[in-house]
Amino acid sequence: MLSWNVIVLTCLLYVAALFGVAFWAERRARAGHFGWMRSPLVYTLSISVYCTAWTYYGAVGSAARNGLEFAAIYLGPTLVFIGWWFLFRKLVRIAREQRTTSIADLLSSRYGKSSLIGVFVTVLAVIASTPYIALQLTSLSLSFTLFSDGSANSSLTAFWIAVGLAIFTILFGTRHVDANERHYGVVTAIALEAIVKLVAIASVGLFVVFGLASGPSDIFARPESAELLSADIFGPRWITLVFLSATAIICLPRMFQVIVVENVDERHLATAAWAFPMYIFLMSLFVLPIAIVGLNTMPAGSNPDLFVLTLPLASGANTLALVAFIGGFSAATSMVIVSAIALATMMSNHIFMPLWLRATAGTPSSSGDVRRILLISRRVSILVIMGLGYLYYLLAGDGGALASIGLIAFLGAAQFLPSVIAGLYWRGATRTGALLAVGSGAVVWAYTLFLPSFGGSLILSAETIANGPFGLGWLRPNALFGSAISDPLVHAVIWSMAVNITMLCVGSMMSRPRALEQLQAKIFVDVFALSAAGQGMSLGRTAKSEKLFELAQRILGREQAGRMFTEIARAQGKPSGLPDADPALTARLERALAGALGASSAHAMVSQISGHGTVSVPELIRMADETAQIVEYSHRIEEKSRELEISADQLRRANERLRAISDQKDAFLSQVSHELRTPMTSIRSFAEILRETDQIDPDQHQRFVTIIHEESQRLTRLLDEILDLSVLETGRTTMRRDPLWLDDVIRQALDATEPLMRRAGVQPDYAPGAEIPVLADRDRLAQVFINVLSNAVKYGLGLPPRIKVEAVQGPQEVTVTITDNGPGIAEADADRVFEKFSRLGEATLAGSAGLGLPISREIMRNLDGDLTLRSGEGGACFVITLPVVEQSAAAE
Repeated sequence: MLSWNVIVLTCLLYVAALFGVAFWAERRARAGHFGWMRSPLVYTLSISVYCTAWTYYGAVGSAARNGLEFAAIYLGPTLVFIGWWFLFRKLVRIAREQRTTSIADLLSSRYGKSSLIGVFVTVLAVIASTPYIALQLTSLSLSFTLFSDGSANSSLTAFWIAVGLAIFTILFGTRHVDANERHYGVVTAIALEAIVKLVAIASVGLFVVFGLASGPSDIFARPESAELLSADIFGPRWITLVFLSATAIICLPRMFQVIVVENVDERHLATAAWAFPMYIFLMSLFVLPIAIVGLNTMPAGSNPDLFVLTLPLASGANTLALVAFIGGFSAATSMVIVSAIALATMMSNHIFMPLWLRATAGTPSSSGDVRRILLISRRVSILVIMGLGYLYYLLAGDGGALASIGLIAFLGAAQFLPSVIAGLYWRGATRTGALLAVGSGAVVWAYTLFLPSFGGSLILSAETIANGPFGLGWLRPNALFGSAISDPLVHAVIWSMAVNITMLCVGSMMSRPRALEQLQAKIFVDVFALSAAGQGMSLGRTAKSEKLFELAQRILGREQAGRMFTEIARAQGKPSGLPDADPALTARLERALAGALGASSAHAMVSQISGHGTVSVPELIRMADETAQIVEYSHRIEEKSRELEISADQLRRANERLRAISDQKDAFLSQVSHELRTPMTSIRSFAEILRETDQIDPDQHQRFVTIIHEESQRLTRLLDEILDLSVLETGRTTMRRDPLWLDDVIRQALDATEPLMRRAGVQPDYAPGAEIPVLADRDRLAQVFINVLSNAVKYGLGLPPRIKVEAVQGPQEVTVTITDNGPGIAEADADRVFEKFSRLGEATLAGSAGLGLPISREIMRNLDGDLTLRSGEGGACFVITLPVVEQSAAAE
């Protein structure tokens, strides 16, 4: 008989080995040396976390009690991997595109990035996983107690096991915030444990078949085999078990974690489609022989769940018993570790982070270290999860069959399946339908199966379970509405799934999806088509690059955020500085943050900074159609022009002139229509929402009205700028020629831009020299200086930012130079900055159409001067020139 000390020492050494493997794998991953850690073999072995203590110990116990019923637990996953691999492929593709971190994140993202769905799914997942974690604690405490001669306290043993597993999970599951949310150290350790438990169960099986018996024929000739191989088992319960196990491989948080989140290459699914069924076949190969020999040789009353251990012990094979014990230890610990990581991520992203966002008054970019909050919340979540598992272990007791405890968790997770399938293949599925489905299904599951599992010690008393609440027999948890289904599991599955699916269909058909739900539905349902086309559906949101960069640094870290923004800037053709804050940038940043925060929290943070609404899918399609029509019309004009060129030399010259005018007109109209359409689209979209929505939150109503008002003002400013430029270009305005001191006008412009400079931390450098007289329109000349100074503040990103203003009087003209210490403007873009509607920088003022510099140049030319860009000055250097006037002209 192995001593208690040997068992404990062996466990400690084994855990230390897992620590070493996980630490080594983490270091290699951090250094970028992934190698075989990204191989399909490691990926497939990590999926074996499905084989927990239930399948290691409980499968033998289930076979001893119910014969071939145990095989259903293996058949369900096999059917899914062989026949439904396309479902996993779609989940993996969506997870990669949307940076999905959990099944709660998947459903939240699909149904309009709803934080409420995230909370619902997270709470249910934690509750449903609690029995399963308790099952692992039960199996481990039973196996430890077996070696203690009854002297060990099983509850105390389970407590210290829970503490140890929590420490391991915290150390290697929450060491950092990963935007991809992959844990190479943990996955590598889980793959190692997969090999250990397979070798252990196979060793015990070979010992039983060829050591305790004379081969398979001897075993299946024993009287116990006839009863265990009876075909009577194939009935409603068998079908129910196949369904639940097939659902579990998709919906259990730990399975979603290893199959979807930890996947680094969707091609690995092709290997897993045959390799994982082969693995679970090998795990189940010796279940029946062990059960038959155990029933035949072990004393009456022996616990069949422990035959894997007790058969070697009873035969004096202590070394084999130790191997079997380590195999069971591996099966239980791997499940608890992965489940705790998956559930902690869900709790952090969908409960703690939204509460923290509310507590910080909606200012995440300046509220402290978000990464620190994330890590703390996940570590606390792990402790809470392990505490709940231990609490269930204490309340439910440790004497029940392991298989029955596991089935409770399976049915709880099955409540996600209808919403997941509908989200992937039915565009009409809505947030309301999913909420009703998950909520109602969970209530029925808890009432019919979860709460009765406590035997009357929690919420439902034993009398209520037996006779129904208030003596209403038709509400008995095991016979709802008088249904004559004798098996409590089958009864709970039929009622909970029927209610779930019904509420999903009714809720979806009776509700109207929001614009964001429609957009996400298209992305999820058509993910392969969109990926193949290289297209994404981005939201119409903008924000300053500096704010987005600051947010990215706080969550992803300075180094990773810097790499991402540099990559985007280079893709935009910018060799230096931050990228343009276009909708594509905000969409990519949101996907990156979703890997650390979850879809709903990431969406909330980016939306708080962006502060703009979304453009609906029909509107995007309509705009695309109009653009296509304009392009087609332009092509037709060019074809007609080419036909006319051959008529005569004079007609060709005239036609070339007409075509040039037409091109200018088309470019101008295209640019004007683009700039005007943006505020018009926002006004129309929010006006339609206000008109079509009967009940709307007052705060949201006020926000929509404010946006409509601001966009209207923006539209007015755009029209004023266009009209101003048109008047200046055609020369239909007359500039005043008043005698002025140039220094007075420059100081007026500096005073006007002082608040902008102060916010940006810019210190202007202006040292006035001798007073210089000019003849000009004071307001127009000040407008030019203010425009150029404002651009220097926005685009001069030196550290620290500086602006130098210098005025010099020459023999024939007065020259004013305004120079910043920013990245400057490339020579190739020197002329483009003066083109209408051209913008080269990261930030623009609300309502700007890119007309500031063209208007300023036209003003100076109407004043007989000019505005030019001088290259080679380090930063951007704008030169304003005016003709020299006599000193007496400005004496006034």
